[in-house]
Amino acid sequence: MADKAKFIEELSARYSPKGDFIILGKGMLDGEVIPEVNVTLPLKTINRHGLIAGATGTGKTKTLQAFAEQLSHKGVPSLVLDIKGDFSGIAEPGSENAVISERYAKTQLPYQPQAFPVELMTISGEKGVKLRATVTEFGPLLLSKILELNDTQQSIISIVFKYCDDKGLPLIDLDDLKKVLQYVTDNPQGKADLSNNYGSIAPASLGAILRSIVALEQQGAAQFFGEPSFDVEDLLQQRDGKGVVNILRVGNIQSKPQLFSTFMLSLFAEIYMNFPEEGDSGKPKLVLFIDEAHLIFNEASKTLLAQIETMVKLIRSKGVGIYFITQIPGDVPENVLSQLGLKIQHALRGFTAKDRKEISKAVENYPITEYYKADELIQNLGIGEAFITALDEKGIPTPLVHTYLISPESRMDVLNEAEVSDLTSRSALVAKYEETVNKDSAYEMLANRMEQAVQNTSTTQKSRPVKEEPGMFESVMKSRAGRTFTTTLAREGAKFVLGMLGLGGRKR
Repeated sequence: MADKAKFIEELSARYSPKGDFIILGKGMLDGEVIPEVNVTLPLKTINRHGLIAGATGTGKTKTLQAFAEQLSHKGVPSLVLDIKGDFSGIAEPGSENAVISERYAKTQLPYQPQAFPVELMTISGEKGVKLRATVTEFGPLLLSKILELNDTQQSIISIVFKYCDDKGLPLIDLDDLKKVLQYVTDNPQGKADLSNNYGSIAPASLGAILRSIVALEQQGAAQFFGEPSFDVEDLLQQRDGKGVVNILRVGNIQSKPQLFSTFMLSLFAEIYMNFPEEGDSGKPKLVLFIDEAHLIFNEASKTLLAQIETMVKLIRSKGVGIYFITQIPGDVPENVLSQLGLKIQHALRGFTAKDRKEISKAVENYPITEYYKADELIQNLGIGEAFITALDEKGIPTPLVHTYLISPESRMDVLNEAEVSDLTSRSALVAKYEETVNKDSAYEMLANRMEQAVQNTSTTQKSRPVKEEPGMFESVMKSRAGRTFTTTLAREGAKFVLGMLGLGGRKR
């Protein structure tokens, strides 16, 4: 038996921050809940990122829910990427039952069922705040990485962006981009302008670019690119002193990996470029939770993976914390895992040799403790229990503690369709971004210009016109490759360098 008095003294000293904090639960020793030991997280260290891991059914999502609630209480907004679609119940109050009553009796903490302010968001046309961005905001470099173009094709996109900038042609959506490509390859005036001032476009390169654009459209990107573009400052809302929990439902990530990568890259870039430097302030500005992170890492492009690695290293200074929720720590790339300050480890199951190897690997990353046989206990943690180690206010790892976690105060279930409709109908953000603004941009400007040119030609034509040969753009679109666009998916892309994102900045 471990020394209980010593345990209380040591753990209480290390988990009693001087500044503001949130509480996740109570310490446990030899299977007993120790109410004297509060397991806390200093608000000032939450931008140091973290991991919530554990086997299926061990309570990871409920831990995430309670975490987001505690942040909301402190006025800290969050963005939750809800892969499974089971997080929306945080918008409604929970209800006390025998299990919850027993849990809170052991923790000696109050239980107050309550709802939390929520915004539902979407990138694929569901009910909620429509998240959009313009082609111009992405810039030629980031857009080329998303389209997974080679260096030659990337240079063409850069030329097209420069041409549009010089000619005052706004690139809002993908139709604008395709129209510009058509104009500078098929229209005599456009072709001459491009060739004389910037260079020409080879048919093979045009075809490759068009195939990539249409492949992206087939995953729903046509809805993502447009106006009004989403302002990341709208993620930082509070209501009645509580931070808003923004929930992005992305249950179709496996069928639309490129669309999701596009959104994530856009979000990271906008946050990094628009949020001011915060350093280690008293509390985070925003916390990003990526649920079922193993799906993200399995399905994401190389560009997104490289961006996540870079962002984890840099975004802390913007006052933003990133938390990954997954099954085993090994799901997270080593370069990312090494940057995570908080680790909440639910039970792991050692059914196979691979499982046991993952357990050993996970335990090796914990601080050494005299109170637990971590490699054994990790396989026998109950639902709602976890190993926790964090960073204290000085940035020093805290002792490993077996934690009896608090339960969420909101509903531990999803909203029904009627509740979703009611929530979105009352949302000012939904109203703000609901209707697409289709103002004159490159598509309309060039279509009018091309139509006017045809009219001028017809009025001066005296003889029977000769049927024109199809232009380069039209030939590509009518080719076999053009007819099979719907089945074309882009290949894995090249590595993205965050420091070059200046080309994709928002123009206001």
